[in-house]
This record gives sequence, structure tokens and C-alpha cells, in this order.
Amino acid sequence: MKQSLRFETLAIHAGQEPDPATGAVMTPIYQTSTYKQSAVGEHRGFEYSRTGNPTRKALEDALAALEAGQAGFAFASGMAASDAVIHLLRPGDHILAVSDLYGGTYRIFEQVYRQYGLEFDYAKGTDPDELLEKVRPNTRMIWLESPTNPLLRIVDIKTIADEVGSERSRPWIVVDNTFATPYLQQPLQLGADIVVHSTTKYLGGHSDVLGGAVVVKNDELAGRLAFLQNAIGAVPGPMDCFLVLRGIKTLPVRMDRHARNAERIVQFLLEHPTVDSVFYPFSDQHPQRALAMQQMRNGGGMVSFIPKGGEEVARKIAEQTKIFTLAESLGGVESLIEIPARMTHVSTAGSGFEVDPALVRLSVGLESELDLLEDLKQALG
Repeated sequence: MKQSLRFETLAIHAGQEPDPATGAVMTPIYQTSTYKQSAVGEHRGFEYSRTGNPTRKALEDALAALEAGQAGFAFASGMAASDAVIHLLRPGDHILAVSDLYGGTYRIFEQVYRQYGLEFDYAKGTDPDELLEKVRPNTRMIWLESPTNPLLRIVDIKTIADEVGSERSRPWIVVDNTFATPYLQQPLQLGADIVVHSTTKYLGGHSDVLGGAVVVKNDELAGRLAFLQNAIGAVPGPMDCFLVLRGIKTLPVRMDRHARNAERIVQFLLEHPTVDSVFYPFSDQHPQRALAMQQMRNGGGMVSFIPKGGEEVARKIAEQTKIFTLAESLGGVESLIEIPARMTHVSTAGSGFEVDPALVRLSVGLESELDLLEDLKQALG
């Protein structure tokens, strides 16, 4: 699919030619584990579904096109995707990561890979110089999120990539692009080497599938990740791939509506007397609003805030909403509310990077904005 096509067209068509056997417009679900070979070692591109499946290939080609990358790889979850990327490293290698980091990523860094000889440091990602001061001779990977989870800080991906340089020996720049999606931001275009997604979230968009993805922009990384994907085997099934493909088709219109609803909620929260702080990339109050507007198409659907009164008040708010569902995850058509310090980020407790226990995170869905505002009004009341 030509990269000159606009994003909305790619979201519907990239990697998804009509089925040559039947003319089916939608990609078939190839529910098979193996494939007939015409002779020993001779096949038609597929031999075993851990190695490759036509439905999965359609999803991977679509992901590569949306991120303007060389190759895409689908995994069984976002953490499986991150795990494959970390497998590119060797004992003694150093990862430098942003300190405002998804709790599951911090957990796998500290409780899994540190015991295998990998080294980790963390720095506030909003200051490229402060981050890059912690680069060591053995730094092999710089792990970024933008916007970050859950404080919605913006990392200047291009500046970091430019300052790290272009030589082959430099660290790989990895960006978790789950919050932004490729519709709002394309990190490979800004200088990153590897993009990671939880496709469970906005790409799937309907809270009915688990999945992850990695997209890269050069053949060397593509070859290494293809080997790891096959060797480790944490791949999604064809039905999971079909569901993510279906979700991607409506990604642009959903993200625009998520952002519209989120902006209304942000304005309401900023004006509410019981709210102390609000975090949203396109808010006038956000210290990096100019960078966010330069790097992203819109502010997305994630909003965080801290109410006055501390953790007890935050819990009461989260437990009293009626349309916002108290649940982990994000990015679905339905609105969710959670307390990260006690839910998605509990693994950071005692780390020095703990989330404020009074912070409330909203995944703003596609419901009527008036109903969402009324729900928050009664919960904050």
C-alpha cells in the first residue's frame, strides 16, 4: 500500500487486499495451525501458524503502514511485545527509561530482567538533556513513553533522537505509542527506531481483545524481531488479529471523538472547585502544550486529575461514577476510571517513582459528552 495515501485510507485498506480465492472484502480468519506443502520444505509462504498466519500478516502489514515503518510484528499482548524488544539485548546492557512509566513495564524491567543481568536507570523524560546525561557507554536502549502513563507528560522524541545521533552504535530509541496511537503521532518519523503498542487499547478499541505490536524501520531490526517472534512464540491467534484489524478501520474517527469528549471533560475539571490538578496534553495548563501540539494531531482520550482531599476522596470518586466504569485498561469505546497507585501502577510502590495515591485516571470513551459530564459532576459533588 502506497505510503502517499492518507492515514484514514491506510487504516481501512493497508495490508488488506480482497481475498484472492473468494473475493471477500474483509480479511478471512485463517483458523489453522499448519499448511500443506507441495514438497518437502516447499510451501506457499506459510508453514506453521506460530511462524506466520495470513490473518496475522494482514494485521502486521497494516501496522507497518500506519506507523510508516519497514515491518510490523503482532504479539499476544502489549507486554509480550515489550518482552520481545527487550530480548534484543544481552546481559550487561543498560536500558535508560522515562521515570513516569507504565507499571507493567517497570515490573518486567525490575522484577524479571534485572535478575538476568540487564541494568536500568530512570529519568524524567520531559528534559532531554537530563535524560541523556544518564546515557552510559553500555546503554543499548532508551525507552520512552509519550504521552506518559499516567501523568501525560510529553517527551520530545525528535530532540532526543537528534542528540543521540545516527551512528549504528548508538542506543536504540524505543517509544511506547499506545496512548497516542499512530493516528496522533508517528515516532519513527521523529527519529525513533522501534515503536511498541498494546493493541488491546485504542487500536482494538472495543475492549474485546488482547494484543501487542512492534514496528521497526530497518531490515536488521526486522530480521531479529522476526526470529524472536517465532522462537519465543508469544503470538496472537487469527481471531485476535481479525478483531484488531476491524478496530483499526475506525481508529481515526474514534480518536477524534475521544479527544473531543476529553477536551470538554478537561474544561469541566479545570473549573471545578474540588479539583486540585488536571493533566491533559492539549490543555492550556499543560506545561508542554506547545510540544504536544507540534508532535501530536490532537490531545487524545486520556485525562488524569488529582482532587482536593487526597486518596480517600479519589477512591470515593472512582467508586461513585455510574457511566465511567471502575476498571483497568483504556482505549475502548466505553469510559473507564481508575486509581493507578492501587491498580495499574501498584508495582511502582516503594520505587521512588510511585504515583500519587490521589491521582485519578480517566479513559474517556465515546458516550455523549453531556452524560459523561453529568456523571463526573455527581461523583465529584
